Amino acid sequence: MTVVEKRPRFYTEHVSGLLQHRENRETASPQSRLHPIRLILIVDSFSARLIDMNSFDVICIGAGPTGLACAIEAKRAGLRPVVIDKGCLCNSLYHYPMNMQFFTTAERMEIGDLPLTTAGAKPSRAEALKYYRRAAEHYGLETRLYERVTKTDGRDGAFVVHTTDANDRPREYHGRKIIIATGYYDLPNRMDVPGEDLPFVSHYFTDPHPYWEQDVVVVGARNSAAEAALELFRAGARVTLVHRGSTVGEKLKYWVKPDIENRIRAGEIKALFNHCVTRFEPGRVYIVPVESGSGKNEATSSCSGSDGARAGEKVLPAAQVFAMTGYHPDFAFLTQQGIRLDPVTRRPQVDPDSLETNIPGIHVAGVVVGGRQTSDIFIENGRFHGKEIVAALTGKGRITEPAPVSPPGE
Repeated sequence: MTVVEKRPRFYTEHVSGLLQHRENRETASPQSRLHPIRLILIVDSFSARLIDMNSFDVICIGAGPTGLACAIEAKRAGLRPVVIDKGCLCNSLYHYPMNMQFFTTAERMEIGDLPLTTAGAKPSRAEALKYYRRAAEHYGLETRLYERVTKTDGRDGAFVVHTTDANDRPREYHGRKIIIATGYYDLPNRMDVPGEDLPFVSHYFTDPHPYWEQDVVVVGARNSAAEAALELFRAGARVTLVHRGSTVGEKLKYWVKPDIENRIRAGEIKALFNHCVTRFEPGRVYIVPVESGSGKNEATSSCSGSDGARAGEKVLPAAQVFAMTGYHPDFAFLTQQGIRLDPVTRRPQVDPDSLETNIPGIHVAGVVVGGRQTSDIFIENGRFHGKEIVAALTGKGRITEPAPVSPPGE
């Protein structure tokens, strides 16, 4: 069925390319054909064009707060965005600890000029998830969830994003621009020690209840590790904190730091500082002292040369291990798109005003802009990247926003 619809002049599809793509699919073998192209008629004061129903002005890869903010700004500018994610809406936030409270205040997490109301001074995980669902509904964002992006083709103004859905069916979307806002929570910083992939070792903490009266080892001493240790302790677990540094993290949330220090001082949570993990075996964690002068206050705990027994090696009982060693962006995905990364910081090469990468038409937003420095970009400032990108796309020039006071320390 043909649909008549108004679009801004910015929306200019290459019809010849789309029709050629359609002809190629119709002459292809039955096994390689995708769903038939549905065409709609776009009418403005200058031209009439046939385009694919799966064609968009902007394709946002990543449905976290930053990806949603980018799509919202695009829609407010009269463009047609779509948001694609391999998981659910705000998939990273969904996998945060169930009882987590954000460091930042509500107004610093708002997108699309929509107010975030909370019961307390700071938003909870549940409140944030509800808010971002409502924001997507309010703006009527088109989303394609549970679809993993497998590759991108094309060029500036005529990209094709290929995905695979939850049932392994191929999909594809056409877009003039691409914004990559894939975050970093999906890829933990591995310790690379034997046994790290055993079922009782996890890089994600959600709920303390199953570990009542169980021996639990928490690796790390930053916010995620300290909060996990405290929740586990209060749920009745026997908690041991292992950290290669000499003390807990310097940038702990102000209400977490005295709490964890008091629990350690009282002996309610056992802390083994200046130690690192050498290997895991079912029900056991092997650790050794860090050599004098090498213990840094870092969350990552690992030791090289960990095979076999070592001098000073200790064995800790553990029904469960939470290795809270931090996370990093999907650098492999960025390089697959041809985006150049700094060899040390892994920051993508971008234009500072438009956040466009060295690949014309592909922009980045959110924490991926910071490379390895995942504490440089967070919801508080990443949510403004959409305004900067859309302003560049629509010719409005650079948009500046005040920097937040401090990172949330998640």
